[in-house]
Amino acid sequence: MTNDLPVKGSETGIIYVLRSFSKHTIFEQHRDLIHKIGVTGGEVSARVSNAKADPTFLFADVEIVATYRLININRAKLEALLHRFFSAARLDVEIPDRFGRTVKPREWFLVPLHVIDEAVARIKDQSITRFSFDPRNVALSPIRD
Repeated sequence: MTNDLPVKGSETGIIYVLRSFSKHTIFEQHRDLIHKIGVTGGEVSARVSNAKADPTFLFADVEIVATYRLININRAKLEALLHRFFSAARLDVEIPDRFGRTVKPREWFLVPLHVIDEAVARIKDQSITRFSFDPRNVALSPIRD
């Protein structure tokens, strides 16, 4: 799935949502709910081409499940916003690297794709500031005044 944020202007990057094929137990048990949310200035396929050797991708192949083109949006700020927005659902997992050192990937979230889609749509229509992620209901909830 590819969507554009916003409609007019020049492309500044891509939000990507990935699914891991890691053999780690939690990923095997919740593969359809665990997603990596990231932003890149290049092609997503190039970004993930060496996933098996990269701790960011859990040393495993990944599947690109959604992309959203960014138009006139600061990539770094948007990625930070998305990670803060979904911080309550950040996966707390540790994996060993090839040298046995512990790695804690920070961009993996226990959030269904449709909720990520809704958050991106709310960024596009600029209503995201009126919502928060509710981890108990696994949904976006209006912020009460």
